[in-house]
Amino acid sequence: MITLLLMISIIIMLLSNLIMMISLILSKKSFKDREKCSPFECGFDPKSSARSPFSLHFFLITVIFLIFDVEIALIFPMIKTFLMTNLIIWMKTSFFFIIMLLIGLYHEWNQNMLNWTN
Repeated sequence: MITLLLMISIIIMLLSNLIMMISLILSKKSFKDREKCSPFECGFDPKSSARSPFSLHFFLITVIFLIFDVEIALIFPMIKTFLMTNLIIWMKTSFFFIIMLLIGLYHEWNQNMLNWTN
């Protein structure tokens, strides 16, 4: 029984290796395809130096996106708590939060962080 199981596992391993070898031989991958499938992140080539200069404008846009993403995550619960709390308290906290967001947006606009042409 064990020898039969051993023979079947050896045959399965040989068959799978044979199929993989045939696949590698018959595939039509070229160097361009390998380059195309390589990881590409933030405009950097992964095979070049890691100490290349980084675009500050790209970084600022990313930070602004994260800030707006967190703002949305904080505004949704405010809408849900509207029915559960006192209207005056809810309006004060919502007004304070929205004013802080608008002041931050004005500061970003004043510093030309929202200008996409740089």
